[in-house]
Amino acid sequence: MNLQYLKAFYVTVKANSISKAAKLLHLTQPGLSMQIQSLEKELQVNLLNRSNKGVELTEAGRVVFDYANTILSLQENIERDLENLKTDKKYLHIGSCKIVGEYALPCSIYIYKHDNKDVDINVEISNSSQVVENLLDRTVNIGIIQGNVDNKKIVTEKIASDRILLVTSLPLMKTNITTDELRKLPIIFREEGSETRKAVINFLNQYDMDIDDLNIIYELNSMEAIKSSVLAGKGVSFIPELTIKKELKDGALTKIDIEGNSIACSYYIAYRKDHELSVYEKDFISFIKSSKRGFC
Repeated sequence: MNLQYLKAFYVTVKANSISKAAKLLHLTQPGLSMQIQSLEKELQVNLLNRSNKGVELTEAGRVVFDYANTILSLQENIERDLENLKTDKKYLHIGSCKIVGEYALPCSIYIYKHDNKDVDINVEISNSSQVVENLLDRTVNIGIIQGNVDNKKIVTEKIASDRILLVTSLPLMKTNITTDELRKLPIIFREEGSETRKAVINFLNQYDMDIDDLNIIYELNSMEAIKSSVLAGKGVSFIPELTIKKELKDGALTKIDIEGNSIACSYYIAYRKDHELSVYEKDFISFIKSSKRGFC
């Protein structure tokens, strides 16, 4: 399969326009159309339906598009890794869940870089499920996730324990509530795919409750946005303790126990089983598992 033609098809779908994709790829529109037609001829399928509204994937096109993202990512990763070998460059591309990536990892990287100035580090922050996807499609070689993952292709090692706390900034009559009282509270919740969300749902299931039993006023995909909302008195939320240590200590936030319980969670370092870790990748994993890591 011609990867140049595959990229032409992929960019066209993302841009939803032959003309826009042609500009992005620095091609003429006829030249771009010819590349897509050549790919269709090679695969012996029709990939796109073209109209005045843009382009629409055929059933075969959807299959090829799903694979194109992985194939093109692999190509970029191969080129990146080979270039690093040529220059003898030490490069760590880490995927991290938002909790660790935004609140704990910056201090760890600062400490690690102090003794490893020759290692370039890039951190891509997303939710844990996306980190796992990035590991599997080889966009990153090392990931940090909240919660474990049941995947035979992924190795995980626990690096830290935490608690997910229900917190508020408003004056409280009670710091220990029942599940019936929980149903009435205005809750700001994490987005679909978040491990914090999954952990809370699993906790609710112990009391024969689910997400529909909660009074969720809105959902956000940023823990910082959720924390700001709670501090502003907009509602209460389930927030990992790692991200609110200062606010709890200062009294800006107060935790609320549910039936006398809090929700346990853990963070894991993750990597592909088939990936041969470099010396400096092994060194970073050992560092992040140790007490030297200095989470913020």
